Amino acid sequence: MTKNAFRPLRRSVLALGASAMLIGTAIAQPKNYGPGVSDTEIKIGQAAPYSGPASAYGAIGKVIAAHFQMVNDQGGVNGRKLTLISLDDSFSPPKTVEQVRRLVESEGVLFIHTIGSSPTAAVRRYLNQNKVPQLFVSSGASKWGDYEHFPWTIGFNATYETEGIVFARYLLKEKPAGKVAVLYQNDDFGKDLLAGFKKGLGEKAKTMIVAERFYELTDPMIDTQLISLQASGADVLLDLTTPKFAAMAIRKVYEMEWKPLHILGNVSASVGSVLKPAGLEKAVGIISSAYTKDPTDAKWANDPQMNEWRAFMKKYYPDGSLDDWINVYSQGMAQAMVQALKQAGNDLSRENVMRQAANLKNFEIPSLLPGIRINTSPTDYYPIEQLQLTRFDGKQWVLFGDIIGK
Repeated sequence: MTKNAFRPLRRSVLALGASAMLIGTAIAQPKNYGPGVSDTEIKIGQAAPYSGPASAYGAIGKVIAAHFQMVNDQGGVNGRKLTLISLDDSFSPPKTVEQVRRLVESEGVLFIHTIGSSPTAAVRRYLNQNKVPQLFVSSGASKWGDYEHFPWTIGFNATYETEGIVFARYLLKEKPAGKVAVLYQNDDFGKDLLAGFKKGLGEKAKTMIVAERFYELTDPMIDTQLISLQASGADVLLDLTTPKFAAMAIRKVYEMEWKPLHILGNVSASVGSVLKPAGLEKAVGIISSAYTKDPTDAKWANDPQMNEWRAFMKKYYPDGSLDDWINVYSQGMAQAMVQALKQAGNDLSRENVMRQAANLKNFEIPSLLPGIRINTSPTDYYPIEQLQLTRFDGKQWVLFGDIIGK
Protein backbone atom coordinates (compact mmCIF):
# COMPACT_ATOMS: atom_id res chain seq x y z
CA MET A 1 0.00 0.00 0.00
CA THR A 2 1.20 3.52 -0.72
CA LYS A 3 1.03 6.00 2.12
CA ASN A 4 1.24 9.43 0.56
CA ALA A 5 -0.20 12.35 2.51
CA PHE A 6 1.43 15.66 1.73
CA ARG A 7 -0.03 17.76 4.51
CA PRO A 8 1.63 20.60 6.41
CA LEU A 9 3.73 19.52 9.37
CA ARG A 10 2.73 15.91 9.02
CA ARG A 11 4.83 12.88 8.19
CA SER A 12 4.50 11.58 4.66
CA VAL A 13 5.70 8.02 4.55
CA LEU A 14 6.05 6.75 1.04
CA ALA A 15 6.69 3.05 1.36
CA LEU A 16 6.02 2.33 -2.23
CA GLY A 17 5.57 -1.16 -3.55
CA ALA A 18 7.81 -4.19 -3.20
CA SER A 19 8.98 -6.95 -5.46
CA ALA A 20 11.29 -9.92 -5.36
CA MET A 21 12.67 -9.02 -8.77
CA LEU A 22 16.02 -7.23 -8.94
CA ILE A 23 17.07 -4.29 -11.07
CA GLY A 24 20.30 -5.70 -12.45
CA THR A 25 22.44 -7.93 -10.28
CA ALA A 26 23.49 -6.88 -6.80
CA ILE A 27 27.21 -6.53 -6.37
CA ALA A 28 28.66 -9.62 -4.73
CA GLN A 29 30.01 -8.24 -1.49
CA PRO A 30 29.44 -8.69 2.25
CA LYS A 31 26.43 -6.83 3.58
CA ASN A 32 27.18 -3.69 5.52
CA TYR A 33 24.15 -1.67 6.54
CA GLY A 34 23.82 1.83 7.87
CA PRO A 35 20.77 3.24 9.67
CA GLY A 36 17.49 2.73 7.84
CA VAL A 37 18.71 -0.23 5.78
CA SER A 38 17.65 -3.88 5.86
CA ASP A 39 17.56 -6.74 3.37
CA THR A 40 14.26 -5.37 2.05
CA GLU A 41 14.23 -1.62 2.64
CA ILE A 42 16.19 1.65 2.43
CA LYS A 43 14.74 4.57 4.41
CA ILE A 44 15.45 8.04 3.07
CA GLY A 45 14.59 11.34 4.79
CA GLN A 46 13.55 14.62 3.23
CA ALA A 47 12.53 18.09 4.41
CA ALA A 48 10.38 19.79 1.76
CA PRO A 49 8.22 22.96 1.61
CA TYR A 50 4.71 21.65 1.17
CA SER A 51 3.44 24.90 2.70
CA GLY A 52 4.76 28.42 3.09
CA PRO A 53 6.18 30.99 0.64
CA ALA A 54 8.11 28.44 -1.45
CA SER A 55 5.41 25.78 -1.61
CA ALA A 56 5.88 25.53 -5.41
CA TYR A 57 9.00 23.53 -4.54
CA GLY A 58 6.85 20.97 -2.75
CA ALA A 59 6.52 19.38 -6.18
CA ILE A 60 10.15 18.29 -5.84
CA GLY A 61 9.26 16.00 -2.95
CA LYS A 62 6.23 14.63 -4.76
CA VAL A 63 8.15 13.80 -7.93
CA ILE A 64 10.96 12.12 -5.99
CA ALA A 65 8.34 10.05 -4.16
CA ALA A 66 6.73 9.12 -7.47
CA HIS A 67 10.06 8.08 -8.97
CA PHE A 68 10.83 5.91 -5.95
CA GLN A 69 7.44 4.24 -6.39
CA MET A 70 8.28 3.48 -10.01
CA VAL A 71 11.67 2.05 -8.99
CA ASN A 72 9.96 -0.12 -6.37
CA ASP A 73 7.44 -1.37 -8.92
CA GLN A 74 10.40 -2.40 -11.08
CA GLY A 75 12.05 -4.37 -8.28
CA GLY A 76 13.66 -1.73 -6.09
CA VAL A 77 17.38 -1.05 -5.77
CA ASN A 78 19.21 -4.39 -5.61
CA GLY A 79 15.96 -5.89 -4.32
CA ARG A 80 15.32 -3.30 -1.60
CA LYS A 81 12.33 -0.99 -1.69
CA LEU A 82 12.81 2.74 -1.15
CA THR A 83 10.84 4.34 1.66
CA LEU A 84 10.77 8.13 1.57
CA ILE A 85 9.84 9.92 4.79
CA SER A 86 9.13 13.46 3.65
CA LEU A 87 8.28 16.12 6.23
CA ASP A 88 7.04 19.65 5.65
CA ASP A 89 9.50 22.36 6.72
CA SER A 90 7.57 25.29 5.20
CA PHE A 91 10.90 26.57 3.82
CA SER A 92 11.63 27.79 7.34
CA PRO A 93 15.17 27.04 8.59
CA PRO A 94 14.13 26.50 12.25
CA LYS A 95 11.48 24.04 11.07
CA THR A 96 14.02 22.32 8.83
CA VAL A 97 16.25 21.78 11.87
CA GLU A 98 13.35 20.27 13.80
CA GLN A 99 12.28 17.96 10.99
CA VAL A 100 15.79 16.81 10.04
CA ARG A 101 16.66 15.99 13.64
CA ARG A 102 13.48 13.93 13.79
CA LEU A 103 14.38 12.11 10.59
CA VAL A 104 17.88 11.29 11.82
CA GLU A 105 17.27 10.63 15.51
CA SER A 106 13.76 9.14 15.53
CA GLU A 107 13.18 7.77 12.04
CA GLY A 108 16.76 6.55 11.56
CA VAL A 109 17.06 7.32 7.85
CA LEU A 110 20.12 6.48 5.76
CA PHE A 111 20.53 9.93 4.22
CA ILE A 112 18.82 13.31 4.00
CA HIS A 113 17.63 15.45 1.11
CA THR A 114 16.90 19.16 1.60
CA ILE A 115 15.44 21.87 -0.62
CA GLY A 116 16.54 25.49 -0.77
CA SER A 117 19.64 27.37 0.32
CA SER A 118 18.58 28.61 3.75
CA PRO A 119 16.93 25.35 4.91
CA THR A 120 19.96 23.38 3.71
CA ALA A 121 22.39 25.69 5.46
CA ALA A 122 20.46 25.36 8.71
CA VAL A 123 21.19 21.63 8.99
CA ARG A 124 24.48 21.21 7.12
CA ARG A 125 26.73 21.43 10.17
CA TYR A 126 24.50 19.09 12.21
CA LEU A 127 24.48 16.45 9.44
CA ASN A 128 28.23 16.69 8.87
CA GLN A 129 28.99 16.43 12.59
CA ASN A 130 26.87 13.28 12.72
CA LYS A 131 28.25 11.94 9.41
CA VAL A 132 24.85 11.74 7.75
CA PRO A 133 24.94 12.13 3.94
CA GLN A 134 23.08 15.21 2.67
CA LEU A 135 22.68 14.13 -0.92
CA PHE A 136 22.07 16.18 -4.03
CA VAL A 137 20.83 19.31 -2.34
CA SER A 138 18.15 21.08 -4.35
CA SER A 139 19.95 24.40 -4.46
CA GLY A 140 22.67 25.95 -6.56
CA ALA A 141 24.64 27.69 -3.80
CA SER A 142 28.33 27.17 -4.50
CA LYS A 143 29.05 26.32 -0.87
CA TRP A 144 27.47 22.88 -1.27
CA GLY A 145 30.68 21.95 -3.08
CA ASP A 146 32.89 22.54 -0.03
CA TYR A 147 34.11 18.95 0.22
CA GLU A 148 37.03 19.92 2.49
CA HIS A 149 34.97 21.37 5.34
CA PHE A 150 31.62 19.63 4.74
CA PRO A 151 32.37 16.27 3.09
CA TRP A 152 28.89 14.88 3.87
CA THR A 153 26.99 17.52 1.82
CA ILE A 154 26.87 17.49 -1.98
CA GLY A 155 24.86 19.73 -4.31
CA PHE A 156 22.97 18.95 -7.50
CA ASN A 157 21.99 22.10 -9.40
CA ALA A 158 24.24 24.07 -11.67
CA THR A 159 25.61 26.67 -9.27
CA TYR A 160 24.08 30.11 -8.95
CA GLU A 161 27.55 31.55 -9.44
CA THR A 162 27.87 29.78 -12.80
CA GLU A 163 24.45 31.05 -13.83
CA GLY A 164 25.34 34.61 -12.84
CA ILE A 165 28.54 34.46 -14.88
CA VAL A 166 26.64 33.13 -17.90
CA PHE A 167 24.11 35.99 -17.66
CA ALA A 168 26.92 38.54 -17.39
CA ARG A 169 28.70 37.17 -20.47
CA TYR A 170 25.48 37.36 -22.46
CA LEU A 171 24.88 40.95 -21.38
CA LEU A 172 28.42 42.06 -22.15
CA LYS A 173 28.00 40.69 -25.67
CA GLU A 174 24.43 41.76 -26.42
CA LYS A 175 23.98 44.95 -24.38
CA PRO A 176 27.38 46.19 -23.15
CA ALA A 177 26.05 49.70 -22.47
CA GLY A 178 23.08 48.41 -20.48
CA LYS A 179 22.07 49.86 -17.13
CA VAL A 180 21.23 46.99 -14.79
CA ALA A 181 18.76 47.00 -11.90
CA VAL A 182 18.89 43.96 -9.61
CA LEU A 183 16.08 42.48 -7.54
CA TYR A 184 17.29 39.65 -5.35
CA GLN A 185 16.14 37.43 -2.51
CA ASN A 186 18.10 38.24 0.63
CA ASP A 187 19.58 34.79 1.18
CA ASP A 188 22.31 32.53 -0.18
CA PHE A 189 20.42 32.03 -3.44
CA GLY A 190 20.09 35.71 -4.31
CA LYS A 191 23.49 36.75 -3.00
CA ASP A 192 25.34 33.89 -4.69
CA LEU A 193 23.78 34.51 -8.09
CA LEU A 194 24.40 38.25 -7.82
CA ALA A 195 28.03 37.61 -6.83
CA GLY A 196 28.48 35.42 -9.92
CA PHE A 197 26.92 38.11 -12.10
CA LYS A 198 29.29 40.75 -10.74
CA LYS A 199 32.22 38.39 -11.19
CA GLY A 200 31.23 37.86 -14.81
CA LEU A 201 30.95 41.62 -15.44
CA GLY A 202 34.32 42.27 -13.85
CA GLU A 203 35.23 45.96 -13.59
CA LYS A 204 32.13 46.89 -15.61
CA ALA A 205 29.93 45.86 -12.68
CA LYS A 206 30.70 49.21 -11.04
CA THR A 207 29.23 51.18 -13.93
CA MET A 208 26.61 48.82 -15.37
CA ILE A 209 24.76 48.02 -12.13
CA VAL A 210 22.82 51.18 -11.26
CA ALA A 211 20.49 49.87 -8.55
CA GLU A 212 20.07 46.89 -6.23
CA ARG A 213 17.05 46.07 -4.09
CA PHE A 214 16.37 42.97 -2.03
CA TYR A 215 13.31 41.41 -0.43
CA GLU A 216 12.82 38.95 2.40
CA LEU A 217 11.09 35.63 1.88
CA THR A 218 8.47 36.74 4.40
CA ASP A 219 7.60 39.98 2.53
CA PRO A 220 4.02 40.02 1.25
CA MET A 221 4.78 42.16 -1.81
CA ILE A 222 7.72 43.50 -3.84
CA ASP A 223 6.02 46.45 -5.54
CA THR A 224 8.08 49.08 -3.68
CA GLN A 225 11.36 47.51 -4.74
CA LEU A 226 10.30 47.34 -8.39
CA ILE A 227 9.06 50.93 -8.47
CA SER A 228 12.42 52.03 -7.06
CA LEU A 229 14.33 49.96 -9.60
CA GLN A 230 12.35 51.41 -12.50
CA ALA A 231 13.10 54.91 -11.22
CA SER A 232 16.83 54.19 -11.50
CA GLY A 233 16.59 54.46 -15.28
CA ALA A 234 17.72 50.88 -15.79
CA ASP A 235 17.01 49.15 -19.09
CA VAL A 236 17.96 45.68 -17.80
CA LEU A 237 16.28 43.87 -14.89
CA LEU A 238 18.18 41.01 -13.28
CA ASP A 239 15.39 39.18 -11.46
CA LEU A 240 16.75 36.78 -8.84
CA THR A 241 13.53 35.64 -7.22
CA THR A 242 11.86 32.38 -6.22
CA PRO A 243 8.59 31.36 -7.97
CA LYS A 244 5.99 33.26 -5.91
CA PHE A 245 7.94 36.51 -6.17
CA ALA A 246 8.93 35.94 -9.78
CA ALA A 247 5.25 35.81 -10.77
CA MET A 248 4.69 39.03 -8.80
CA ALA A 249 7.64 40.71 -10.51
CA ILE A 250 6.56 39.74 -14.03
CA ARG A 251 3.05 41.07 -13.42
CA LYS A 252 4.24 44.32 -11.82
CA VAL A 253 6.84 45.09 -14.51
CA TYR A 254 4.14 44.67 -17.13
CA GLU A 255 1.64 46.84 -15.21
CA MET A 256 4.24 49.62 -14.84
CA GLU A 257 4.80 49.53 -18.61
CA TRP A 258 8.49 49.14 -17.86
CA LYS A 259 10.18 47.29 -20.71
CA PRO A 260 13.67 46.32 -19.60
CA LEU A 261 15.60 43.34 -20.89
CA HIS A 262 14.27 40.97 -18.22
CA ILE A 263 16.68 38.25 -17.09
CA LEU A 264 15.16 35.64 -14.75
CA GLY A 265 16.99 33.05 -12.63
CA ASN A 266 16.28 29.50 -13.76
CA VAL A 267 14.81 28.46 -10.40
CA SER A 268 11.72 30.44 -11.46
CA ALA A 269 11.64 29.61 -15.17
CA SER A 270 8.65 27.29 -14.84
CA VAL A 271 5.87 27.89 -17.33
CA GLY A 272 3.38 26.03 -15.16
CA SER A 273 4.07 27.50 -11.72
CA VAL A 274 5.39 30.99 -12.61
CA LEU A 275 4.71 32.24 -16.12
CA LYS A 276 1.11 31.03 -16.42
CA PRO A 277 0.08 32.52 -13.04
CA ALA A 278 1.81 35.78 -14.03
CA GLY A 279 0.24 35.79 -17.50
CA LEU A 280 2.10 34.35 -20.48
CA GLU A 281 1.73 37.54 -22.51
CA LYS A 282 3.50 39.44 -19.72
CA ALA A 283 6.55 37.18 -19.91
CA VAL A 284 7.36 37.47 -23.63
CA GLY A 285 11.06 38.07 -24.22
CA ILE A 286 12.31 37.08 -20.76
CA ILE A 287 15.78 35.51 -20.82
CA SER A 288 16.72 32.64 -18.50
CA SER A 289 19.00 29.62 -18.46
CA ALA A 290 18.44 25.89 -18.55
CA TYR A 291 20.18 22.58 -18.10
CA THR A 292 17.10 20.38 -18.29
CA LYS A 293 14.72 19.85 -21.17
CA ASP A 294 11.67 22.09 -20.91
CA PRO A 295 8.40 20.18 -21.32
CA THR A 296 6.76 23.16 -23.07
CA ASP A 297 9.44 23.32 -25.78
CA ALA A 298 8.12 21.85 -29.04
CA LYS A 299 11.67 20.67 -29.69
CA TRP A 300 11.07 17.85 -27.20
CA ALA A 301 7.50 17.02 -28.28
CA ASN A 302 8.56 13.70 -29.79
CA ASP A 303 11.74 13.15 -27.82
CA PRO A 304 11.71 9.49 -26.65
CA GLN A 305 13.16 10.38 -23.25
CA MET A 306 10.62 13.14 -22.67
CA ASN A 307 7.85 10.81 -23.77
CA GLU A 308 9.04 8.41 -21.06
CA TRP A 309 8.85 11.27 -18.56
CA ARG A 310 5.30 12.10 -19.66
CA ALA A 311 4.27 8.46 -19.26
CA PHE A 312 5.91 8.40 -15.81
CA MET A 313 4.01 11.54 -14.77
CA LYS A 314 0.66 10.26 -16.00
CA LYS A 315 1.04 6.99 -14.12
CA TYR A 316 2.84 7.98 -10.92
CA TYR A 317 2.06 11.67 -10.43
CA PRO A 318 -1.13 12.40 -12.42
CA ASP A 319 -1.84 15.58 -10.46
CA GLY A 320 1.51 17.06 -11.48
CA SER A 321 1.76 19.59 -14.29
CA LEU A 322 3.21 18.50 -17.63
CA ASP A 323 4.18 22.14 -18.23
CA ASP A 324 6.39 22.51 -15.17
CA TRP A 325 10.13 22.00 -15.66
CA ILE A 326 10.48 21.44 -11.89
CA ASN A 327 8.81 18.08 -12.42
CA VAL A 328 11.44 17.20 -15.06
CA TYR A 329 14.33 18.43 -12.94
CA SER A 330 13.11 16.60 -9.83
CA GLN A 331 13.05 13.21 -11.47
CA GLY A 332 16.65 13.74 -12.55
CA MET A 333 17.62 14.38 -8.95
CA ALA A 334 15.84 11.19 -7.86
CA GLN A 335 17.68 9.26 -10.57
CA ALA A 336 21.03 10.49 -9.21
CA MET A 337 20.06 9.27 -5.72
CA VAL A 338 19.10 5.86 -7.08
CA GLN A 339 22.34 5.61 -9.06
CA ALA A 340 24.42 6.24 -5.93
CA LEU A 341 22.49 3.52 -4.11
CA LYS A 342 22.91 1.09 -7.02
CA GLN A 343 26.66 1.68 -7.05
CA ALA A 344 26.80 1.07 -3.30
CA GLY A 345 25.63 -2.52 -3.81
CA ASN A 346 25.40 -4.36 -0.48
CA ASP A 347 27.62 -1.85 1.31
CA LEU A 348 24.85 0.52 2.30
CA SER A 349 26.75 2.20 5.07
CA ARG A 350 26.49 5.97 5.21
CA GLU A 351 30.20 6.18 4.41
CA ASN A 352 29.92 4.17 1.21
CA VAL A 353 26.73 5.85 0.02
CA MET A 354 28.47 9.20 0.39
CA ARG A 355 31.51 7.78 -1.41
CA GLN A 356 29.34 6.67 -4.34
CA ALA A 357 27.52 10.01 -4.56
CA ALA A 358 30.97 11.57 -5.01
CA ASN A 359 31.91 9.09 -7.74
CA LEU A 360 29.33 9.48 -10.50
CA LYS A 361 31.11 9.25 -13.83
CA ASN A 362 29.57 10.65 -17.01
CA PHE A 363 26.15 9.65 -15.69
CA GLU A 364 23.43 10.42 -18.20
CA ILE A 365 20.11 11.68 -16.90
CA PRO A 366 17.48 11.65 -19.66
CA SER A 367 16.03 15.01 -18.64
CA LEU A 368 19.30 16.94 -19.04
CA LEU A 369 20.01 18.86 -22.23
CA PRO A 370 22.05 16.87 -24.77
CA GLY A 371 25.73 17.11 -23.97
CA ILE A 372 25.29 17.69 -20.24
CA ARG A 373 26.30 14.82 -17.97
CA ILE A 374 26.57 14.26 -14.23
CA ASN A 375 30.15 14.01 -12.98
CA THR A 376 31.36 14.06 -9.39
CA SER A 377 34.56 13.09 -7.62
CA PRO A 378 35.94 13.27 -4.07
CA THR A 379 37.27 16.73 -4.98
CA ASP A 380 34.38 17.86 -7.21
CA TYR A 381 30.98 18.14 -5.53
CA TYR A 382 29.35 20.03 -8.43
CA PRO A 383 27.36 17.46 -10.48
CA ILE A 384 26.13 19.93 -13.13
CA GLU A 385 28.45 22.65 -14.43
CA GLN A 386 26.94 23.68 -17.77
CA LEU A 387 23.99 25.80 -18.90
CA GLN A 388 22.31 27.06 -22.04
CA LEU A 389 20.45 30.34 -22.45
CA THR A 390 16.75 30.35 -23.31
CA ARG A 391 14.12 32.95 -24.23
CA PHE A 392 10.34 32.85 -23.65
CA ASP A 393 8.35 33.48 -26.83
CA GLY A 394 4.89 33.70 -25.26
CA LYS A 395 4.21 29.98 -25.46
CA GLN A 396 7.43 28.22 -24.59
CA TRP A 397 11.09 28.63 -23.78
CA VAL A 398 13.34 28.56 -26.84
CA LEU A 399 16.99 27.59 -26.39
CA PHE A 400 19.67 29.64 -28.11
CA GLY A 401 23.44 29.79 -28.22
CA ASP A 402 25.84 27.08 -27.13
CA ILE A 403 26.01 25.07 -23.93
CA ILE A 404 28.45 26.94 -21.74
CA GLY A 405 30.04 26.74 -18.32
CA LYS A 406 31.83 29.25 -16.15
